[in-house]
Amino acid sequence: MRKNLATFVMVAVLAVIVGIFIGSQAGCENKSKSELIGFPQSFADLAEKTKPAVVNISTEKTIRIPGSPFRHFFGPDEPFGDFFRRFFDEDIPDRELKQQSLGSGFIIDKDGYIITNNHVVEGADEIKVKLADGREFKAKVIGRDPKTDLALIKITTVFKNLPVLPLGDSDKVRVGDWVLAIGNPFGLEHTVTQGIISATGRVIGSGPYDNFLQTDAPINPGNSGGPLINLKGEVIGINTAIIASGQGIGFAIPSNMAKSVVSQLKEKGKVVRGWIGVSVQTVTPDIAQSFGLKESKGALVGDVVSGSPAEKAGIERGDVIIAFNGKDIKQMSDLPRLVAEVPVGKTVDIRVIRDGKEIDLKITVAELTEEKLMAQMPVSDESLGMRVDDITAKWARQFRIKDKSGVLVIDVLSGSLADMSGIRPGDVIKEINRKPVRNLNDYEVAMKRVTKGGSVLLLIKRGGQTFYASIKIP
Repeated sequence: MRKNLATFVMVAVLAVIVGIFIGSQAGCENKSKSELIGFPQSFADLAEKTKPAVVNISTEKTIRIPGSPFRHFFGPDEPFGDFFRRFFDEDIPDRELKQQSLGSGFIIDKDGYIITNNHVVEGADEIKVKLADGREFKAKVIGRDPKTDLALIKITTVFKNLPVLPLGDSDKVRVGDWVLAIGNPFGLEHTVTQGIISATGRVIGSGPYDNFLQTDAPINPGNSGGPLINLKGEVIGINTAIIASGQGIGFAIPSNMAKSVVSQLKEKGKVVRGWIGVSVQTVTPDIAQSFGLKESKGALVGDVVSGSPAEKAGIERGDVIIAFNGKDIKQMSDLPRLVAEVPVGKTVDIRVIRDGKEIDLKITVAELTEEKLMAQMPVSDESLGMRVDDITAKWARQFRIKDKSGVLVIDVLSGSLADMSGIRPGDVIKEINRKPVRNLNDYEVAMKRVTKGGSVLLLIKRGGQTFYASIKIP
C-alpha cells in the first residue's frame, strides 16, 4: 500500500514539473525573439515620453556684403587707385543679407533653460524656439562654450508646465546600449531615430576636450544640439557631429561633460577651466620602450611652464603622468579634459612615472586665463634622414633662434622617415637618450652609442616648446 502511494506521489510531482516546463516553453514561444534577447518590441512609449521636451531652434543672422567686390584690390598707393575705386564703388552701397539656420535642443528645467550646440546659435541676431506642441518663443543666449560646442539658451513663459529631460550618467554608458536621437534633421521637425552606442571616448580632432560618444543612430544636419536618450528616458549625450563621408557614424557630447559646462554657463555665463602648465604628448610604443615603460599609456611631459602649478608640484620634463585626481590617464588626450574639469584652486593628487618608479605628488590647479593651451605634440615612429650642425651665428639668424646650446636640424631629406615623422629644419636637439647635447661633438658621440635595431630618444625644442621624439634605427 505504501509502495503504491509513494509511486503515485512521484508520478504526480513529475507531472507538475513537466507541466511547468511545457508552460514555460509555450510562454517563450508566445514571446517574440526580440524580447528574449533584450530588443524592445517598440520605442513608441519612450519617444512619446521624451519628444515634448525636445525643441526646434531656428536662427537668423545678418551678413554684410561689400557693394563692390573690387574695392580691396586698389589700395591708396596703387597707380590709378582713386580712378578705379570711384569707378567700381560709386553708387554701390554695402548689402545686408539674412542667413537662416536650423538646429535642435532640449529643455532641462521648467524655468525654460535649453541646451544646444554653440555652432547652432553662434553669431545669431535672433533665436526662435518651437516646442512639440506648436508654441513658439524667442530665446536669449545665457552662455556659450566654443571649446566643447555647448550653449545654454533660455525662453521666458508665464507657464511653469514646460516638459523637461533629465541628464543621465554618461560614465555608465556601455557599447551596445540602445539609444534614441531626436531632432530637426533637414528641417523635418521632431524626428526620432534609433541605434546603439558604437564606441565611447572618441577623439575626432574637434577641440582640446574631445571625448565623444559614437552612435549609429542616424544623425543629420539639423540634429545638432538634440538629445541622445537611453532607455530610461535620460539624456546621455548631446548630438553634435557627423562624418560627411560616413554612414551611420555620429558623435555626441557626453552628458557628464555637459553637466559641468552648463552649470558654469548658468551661473557665470562662461566656463572657467583648470590649468597646470605642461605640454604633453602621446606615449608611443617606441617612446615607452625608450623610457622603460611596460605599457604605452599615459601622457609624456615634453615641457613644463616656468612658475606653473606643475613646476611648483615638482613635475619634470620626461615624467609620464599616469593618474590625475584619482583617475587613470590611459591616453594623452585624457589629461587636458580631466585638468579642465577640476575647480580652480583645488589641490589634487597626480601620479607620474620617473626613471621607472611611480611617484605621487600634490598639485594645485590654476585658472586657464588665456587661449593658450599648451600644444599637444603627438610623435609618430621616426628614423634618421636629417642634416644637423652646431648653432652658429649664421644659422641663428637664418632660423631665427636664440638657443646657443644644442644641435640644429638644418635639413630634412624629403620623403625620409624623419620627414614623415614631422622633424623640421629649425628644430634644436637638446638631449639624446636623456643626456644633454651641447654641440655637434656631443651629438656624434651619443649617436655612435646607438646600435642598429635600437632606438634613440631626442628632446627637441621648437619655438618656445620642447617635446620628445623616439627614433627607431633600422
